[in-house]
Amino acid sequence: MTGEDPGPLIRLYGLTGGRAHIQGEAFDLVAIVTTAGDAGDPGDLIPEHRTVLSLCRKPTPVADVAAHLRLPLNITRVILGDLRREGLVTIDRPRPVAQTVDERIYREVLHGLRSL
Repeated sequence: MTGEDPGPLIRLYGLTGGRAHIQGEAFDLVAIVTTAGDAGDPGDLIPEHRTVLSLCRKPTPVADVAAHLRLPLNITRVILGDLRREGLVTIDRPRPVAQTVDERIYREVLHGLRSL
């Protein structure tokens, strides 16, 4: 049975060095990934790392990165954690929507309801 494809699990194991969990602060699938400044020499990086750096030149959610890489979320998180540890990307929580609604909006809604 020589010459057979070892399958995707071997490849995934190799991408993460056998790790299934990120090192450092955890982040969820809506966290925003952005390439940090100068990514240095991309020649030293694996193709998945180079793809992330290119994709995340504009802020991109973790879920979108995983979909673009066509990798499971936990593998994508390990890859992103490695890039963050190397200072190549930043991973930030999404900014929360304002908790309070502007008083002007309340007045407009009230005015609309009264006109019904």
